[in-house]
Amino acid sequence: MEEDNLNDIYRECLRNHAATLGSYANDGCGEFTLDDTSPGGLCCAACGCHRNFHRKITYGASYSSRGMAHGTGAEMIEYGGGSGVQSPESERSSKKRFRTKFTEEQKGKMLEFAEKLGWKLLRKDEDDETERFCRGIGISRKVFKVWMHNHKNSSTASASTGNASSLTQ
Repeated sequence: MEEDNLNDIYRECLRNHAATLGSYANDGCGEFTLDDTSPGGLCCAACGCHRNFHRKITYGASYSSRGMAHGTGAEMIEYGGGSGVQSPESERSSKKRFRTKFTEEQKGKMLEFAEKLGWKLLRKDEDDETERFCRGIGISRKVFKVWMHNHKNSSTASASTGNASSLTQ
C-alpha cells in the first residue's frame, strides 16, 4: 500500500454522478478540501466524495510500494486521465502491436498447406513438416497458427458453397 506523499495534490473531482443513468455528470468540485469531520479524513469537504475520485498530481520524486521512482526534479506526473506529462506505465501501454502483412504468394501457400492439414495444426505429429513449411515462406509457426485460426471459417465456407453449387448443376 502506498503511503501519503507530501508532494501529492488532489485537484478536481472526476466522479461520474450519473453513471447509474448511463450518462456522465461531474459535480464541479475544483479541488480536494480535507474534511476533518469525516472518518479517516479522506472525504472532500466541498463535494463529499472520497479523495480517490479527485485527480492526483505528484510533484518531484515519489516512490511506490515497490521502491520505483515515478518522477524526478520539477517533473509533474498526473494520474487519472488529465492532460500533461504521462506516467511511464501509460507510455508502455500505448505502443501498438506490429501487424503482420503477407504477400499473395504467402497467402496462397498458407491456404494450400492449411487445407492439406485439414485446418488443424497438430502439435508433434506434423511439427517437422510445419516448421519446414513456415521457414520456407518466412514466417513463424505461431504466426501461421494465428492465420489458420483467423481464416479457417472463411475458407471452409467458400469451399462448402462451391461444392453445393457444383451439386446443383
